[in-house]
Amino acid sequence: MTDTPLRVGVLGYRFMGKAHSNALARLPMFFPDAPDVERHTLVGRDEAALADAADRFGFTHTATDWADAIDEVDVFYNLGPNHVHAEPSIAALEAGVPVLCEKPLAPTLETAATMRDAAAAAEVPAGCAFNYRFVPAIRYAKSLIADGELGEIRQVRGRYLQDWLVDPDAPWAWRMDADLAGSGALGDLGAHTVDLLNFLVGDRVGGVETVSGHLKTFVDERPVLDDEGTVSEYRDVTVDDAYTAQIEYESGATGSLEASRVATGHKNDHTVEIHGTAGSLRFSLERLNELELLRTGNRGYETVLVTDESDPYVDHWWPPGHVLGWEHTFVHENYEFLSAVESGEPFSPSFTEAYEVQRVLDAVERSDERGERVSLD
Repeated sequence: MTDTPLRVGVLGYRFMGKAHSNALARLPMFFPDAPDVERHTLVGRDEAALADAADRFGFTHTATDWADAIDEVDVFYNLGPNHVHAEPSIAALEAGVPVLCEKPLAPTLETAATMRDAAAAAEVPAGCAFNYRFVPAIRYAKSLIADGELGEIRQVRGRYLQDWLVDPDAPWAWRMDADLAGSGALGDLGAHTVDLLNFLVGDRVGGVETVSGHLKTFVDERPVLDDEGTVSEYRDVTVDDAYTAQIEYESGATGSLEASRVATGHKNDHTVEIHGTAGSLRFSLERLNELELLRTGNRGYETVLVTDESDPYVDHWWPPGHVLGWEHTFVHENYEFLSAVESGEPFSPSFTEAYEVQRVLDAVERSDERGERVSLD
């Protein structure tokens, strides 16, 4: 443990800012061996909203310029929109400040490569916030696959379905602009799926070699609302609403991927399936305490409730059977990242691992543009 708290600076106070701030607040209660932290500086542009968020989230300082925050903190969380990921993260790393950056790493492969290289040159941990790696059921699945319980991995499937853009009058936001986001469902949701599959089976099947992908935008423009909720204009949607892809790994294993933000009836349905010669497993984020497992010789899948004291992280929480939720993934993630900062050890998923995700996303886009299967560069 450090003698003084790690001063944490956070850029962003909306969705992800709230999720990570909540995690930082929970750490001392449930992870007493976690590094001591001070929620020091919250960064944003709207001074009034920023002051209110800082008060609610427990931050002692605010800043409207991220450069000012970097000078004052020991750890920097970059939770801003995708187009803001590169410059502040690189500046922090060059200043020797560890960085946890939200996903996807960057809007483009070129920018992601620059961030990867900056992290490689730094002597401090740099991580990308793929929080679903830290679900106890996913950790259990990873151990089964690593131990060969499923045999040779032959097929994987991953889908991430949401419906928040089904309504054509749903308001425009930065996530619908290619210059700000890079891509739509592909980067926003597909990045999670690609990373999760890399985490689960990458050691056994290698990297993705070829991709055939297709992107689709169903609503070409959306309304912009003013402060009173009135439509002030319409802006073009320049990213995908949905994507599908077929992939092949170095081992010859194959996979299918898809994501949608217009899948009616699906709120946050992230599902992965792994099929091997000796068994299969299924995981759904909407039932994140459970893992469906099939072993050779069994007549069907069994549902394993991953909440025993021996399961990853669960001994920090409640008695067996008292399930965890989505927010707890951020607590686990923050625990691992801040522990790496304190020890000086590398953190996974690293910027290099996040760059490998970006390579797949880029290949899907190139395949769609060319109308043909492509190899990863």
